[in-house]
Amino acid sequence: MIAAPVLIKIGGHEIGDAAFLTDLAQAVKSLDQPVILVHGGGAEISELQTVMGITPRYVDGLRMTDAPSLQVVEMVLSGLVNKRLVRYLVDVGVDALGVSGVDRGLIRARPLAPEMEFTGVVSQVRADVLRGWLDQRIVPVIAPVCLGEGSNLNVNADMVAGAVAAAVGAARIVFLTNVEGVLVNDQRVATLSQTQAEAWLSDGTIFGGMIPKVRTALETLGAGVPQVAITNLTGLKTHGGTIFVPAG
Repeated sequence: MIAAPVLIKIGGHEIGDAAFLTDLAQAVKSLDQPVILVHGGGAEISELQTVMGITPRYVDGLRMTDAPSLQVVEMVLSGLVNKRLVRYLVDVGVDALGVSGVDRGLIRARPLAPEMEFTGVVSQVRADVLRGWLDQRIVPVIAPVCLGEGSNLNVNADMVAGAVAAAVGAARIVFLTNVEGVLVNDQRVATLSQTQAEAWLSDGTIFGGMIPKVRTALETLGAGVPQVAITNLTGLKTHGGTIFVPAG
């Protein structure tokens, strides 16, 4: 029986940087446990939307996906970004397989809300398929385009990462970012409990762009993943960053 995997979620801003992808591929190769990757690609989706005359729209931080935008999402996430990431991994000897949530019905979703059109939330993950690939030492690289009822749906990559990690019983999930972790008074917080994180969110100690990252980490703990980290590539290699643990 294989060890519990680590799931790594890669943000859309770093995924176009060649130096980042080269370092990421080497870091994944050096890990001594099974790995699943989930990636975003929001910056490149917005760029292509603009080229095609589509105005990117968001509701509470989530992309509103109409029919033309869904076509852009599918092209960018399942095609351009996914295959770029797979190429960097394969180039260093990682047996990577690029898929979306649509392939084999891997991740099913339902619409988030009528006004969000083709934006969805995860309803089911085929953990058996993922475990089969991990048993073969394959690294799944998942684009968050998921299978809906009668249509594909665009699902936030953080949500997909949390749902997949919970479904496969991941040992931990790492949200990769461009900072070493949660900083308080310019010092990295090594371990952060659910209770302390909520308090710092409430009083403004955690602010700006770190707020959604911390909220996602707490939601992932709530989904049953025992350990969640926010860190950069250096922290991934050293098991550093900020480690979130459940209350109590």
